Amino acid sequence: MERFASGWKRNYYGKGDVSVYRLNRDGAAPADDSPVFGANVLMLIYGDAFWPTYTTGDNTGLIATDSMKNFIQRETMNFTGYDYEGLCRFLGTTFLETYPQVEGLQISAQEIPYARLANGASFAPAGPERITARVELTRDAIAEAVSGLQGFRLLRLGGSAFAGFVRDQYTTLPDLKDRPLHMWLDLEWRYSEPSLAFNEGQTVARVRHLVHDVFEAFESGSIQQVIHRIGVRLLDENPSVTEVHLEANNRTWDTIAERGSELGVYTDARPPYGCLGLRLTR
Repeated sequence: MERFASGWKRNYYGKGDVSVYRLNRDGAAPADDSPVFGANVLMLIYGDAFWPTYTTGDNTGLIATDSMKNFIQRETMNFTGYDYEGLCRFLGTTFLETYPQVEGLQISAQEIPYARLANGASFAPAGPERITARVELTRDAIAEAVSGLQGFRLLRLGGSAFAGFVRDQYTTLPDLKDRPLHMWLDLEWRYSEPSLAFNEGQTVARVRHLVHDVFEAFESGSIQQVIHRIGVRLLDENPSVTEVHLEANNRTWDTIAERGSELGVYTDARPPYGCLGLRLTR
């Protein structure tokens, strides 16, 4: 179910899973940006003009979702930036200018990352983490602008503990003082003003580095403590951010055999996994 920052909507519709790749085929791009700009886009629009489609099947004012897909893909050619917040704002603003019956819309984009290979003209899929953005526009304002990073897969060979938890008839897990930790992480954040989201990806780059730095350097007593440290640092080091939401999965591998603390063999964890969430605000 979708939610809109501007409030409850009687009806909405749109097009999702729209993939688009803008290629600078000469390989040129600003420093730290890639000539391969890939995105998966979801566009949702709302307005009273579309209500007759629901009640009587009258499609007079309806914009076909296939047309929305074509719009997203073709207008990406006219977007000159390299950030996903900017892409969402550009597509949304242009769509509102094109279709006056639309009262507002929400556009979400997820990065489809490719990394340059050694010869400079070839690329391969990258990640696994991916930039995300979500922007809602009305006729009067930017109702919401949210940035995020999803899909971190983080492995630490040691320096992670989990001990001292409740023990009763349901407990089988031993205290773990120095475990290999494998966790997944998604996070998104909001700004004190929506306009501050449009900073050409600078905040996203800082947060990506921050997540890696905390996970590498911080010896923790729980995954909860790891994500709390990430969230606190994110707020401390990015004064434009007012709220951060983090969600981690405990995907720590099952142990097959260990030889002291020097060597071990492990396998992927069984399907039940721990899910841990945290929301911090100023």
